[in-house]
Amino acid sequence: MSARWKFLLRFALLLALFEIPLLTQPVDQYVVRPLSAGIAAASGELLRFVNQKVTVNGTIIAAPCFAVDIKNGCNGLETMLFLVAAVLAFPATAAQRIVASFLGILLIQIVNLIRVTTLYLVGCHRREWFESFHLAIWQTIVFATAVLFFAAWSRRAVARA
Repeated sequence: MSARWKFLLRFALLLALFEIPLLTQPVDQYVVRPLSAGIAAASGELLRFVNQKVTVNGTIIAAPCFAVDIKNGCNGLETMLFLVAAVLAFPATAAQRIVASFLGILLIQIVNLIRVTTLYLVGCHRREWFESFHLAIWQTIVFATAVLFFAAWSRRAVARA
């Protein structure tokens, strides 16, 4: 079996291993919802920093002009799992994969923080644009960030080997 097929098989297995638990109630209750609430809190702080008068209640960021509820799929978790599965499946040293996983997760969460705050602002000031930004533009940007990060990291990891 070629190295590419081994990578794809490991990637698919890891992705399934990471994604299937997301379907269970305990993982949703103790991992997904707290992550989403943390993202809402951080986004609320960033919005307050730019003088938005928002309140945060769990996963909801609200103000008189608009409210967003950060659900699974909007918290960056699935993109992080996709990226980590790709990194762990790639033939690199353990140290390289650990560092790349950490940096990739950090990057995805920074991009997702920007995503949530800008989606709130778009919803507040240009509500007619919200669905396009939410479903097309930002989903593409977040996922493309993961793919581009992996492509750049894997090229660099191969060059070092």
